[in-house]
Amino acid sequence: MAPNCNTKFDFMKRRHHCRRCGQCFCNSCCETKMSLPRMCFVDPVRVCGNCAEVTKRENEFFDKHLKVLITGGQFVVADSEPIDDNGPSLVCKLSSSHRYIFFEEDMSKRENIYLDKIESVQILTSGTDPQGNMMGTGIAIKYRLDTGEEEMIKLQVAQVPNRKQAMLWVSAMQKATKLLYEKQN
Repeated sequence: MAPNCNTKFDFMKRRHHCRRCGQCFCNSCCETKMSLPRMCFVDPVRVCGNCAEVTKRENEFFDKHLKVLITGGQFVVADSEPIDDNGPSLVCKLSSSHRYIFFEEDMSKRENIYLDKIESVQILTSGTDPQGNMMGTGIAIKYRLDTGEEEMIKLQVAQVPNRKQAMLWVSAMQKATKLLYEKQN
């Protein structure tokens, strides 16, 4: 009997291993084939249904959103209320190692925010557009310091010509933290 599906294996019913999680399944539970480039499977290999869904979301993230996070966005940074829209703006980026967020050209030398220490991410909004939809204006990130204390930082989209890049960064950051929470649970 397979540990992950209720099929009894014999000469006619073969067991198959999901190449992502390594668990055994029957043919119908492990019939999806996908490439897993981050696991060095360039050609499509068998994955179970659960791993297929996770891989699909991860591939979308790596293909679309990771580049946006590394490119960064321009924000006005605040540690408390209210955010001064006329304050200096900084470019916030994901590090090339994909482990932490940093601020380019920050004179105060603000600490890096490690992704595995992020507790929550909340989209900041103000008002509604003509269709009645809430308008996103930035992001609030709650994270733990090495000392165990919690900090909150608010990143308001700066009033610059390329505001779209910052809003794309906010959206990608929200997706990144969602993927992190899924991996942890």
